[in-house]
Amino acid sequence: MRASRRVVRAVLYFYPLVLLALVWEGIARSGLVRPLFLPPLSALPATAAHLYHEGALVAPLLVSLYRAFAGLALALVIGSVVGIGMSRNRALRWFAEPLVAVAFPAPKLAFLPVFVLWFGLGHLTKILLVAFSCVFPVIIALYNASNAVSPVLIWSAQSMGSSELNVLRRVLLPACVPTLFSVLRVNLPVALIITFTAEMIVGGKGLGDDLTYAQRMFDTPSVYVYILIMLALGLLVDNLILWTRRRALRWHEEDEPAA
Repeated sequence: MRASRRVVRAVLYFYPLVLLALVWEGIARSGLVRPLFLPPLSALPATAAHLYHEGALVAPLLVSLYRAFAGLALALVIGSVVGIGMSRNRALRWFAEPLVAVAFPAPKLAFLPVFVLWFGLGHLTKILLVAFSCVFPVIIALYNASNAVSPVLIWSAQSMGSSELNVLRRVLLPACVPTLFSVLRVNLPVALIITFTAEMIVGGKGLGDDLTYAQRMFDTPSVYVYILIMLALGLLVDNLILWTRRRALRWHEEDEPAA
């Protein structure tokens, strides 16, 4: 019974994607659109296999993932420290709050020329741009989550002799973990988007750079292969985060009210 439910859920989940694939294949095969603009979906696996054997698939993917994950990890560390620190220290909140208010709504890709000027065209520029794009949502989310912790819990820990470091480690951080997973789910697609876009603009290898090169060569099947890989990657990492959250936060999932 449980297995059949999973099959039904999978069918319902992928049904729109299958329908879209059928429509794509039908339009491409009908001749309504030239292959230069929309190649048949069934022709793309052969293109993907060719790119794989040429080394133009796995290596660029790993480069892009390294940049996205490194930048996101940096943003999570800095954002968590600053966000929780702002809730516990007035001086830090006084200093950081105006900076966050100014930088959070700013278009982050507009800073790409500055990052290139300072850090060149290599990994560092993309990693720091991803970190810059993702850090402010982390700061705001962790600041609010830390402020939402009941003062009674903090006072109880302090009354039993806990230092500020122990309060942070045993009270605030565990309370902020669910929020950290939520902000990670929001920020991971942002990290991938910023990475791919930066590669498309300034190059430096990676999937975005290869996609732009294929577009300039009018290699439309390769363009669509790279786009589909980017889409599949976003879907995969989102489901991976949800799977990890369900297992790491069973206590939180059980405490949440039923919808």
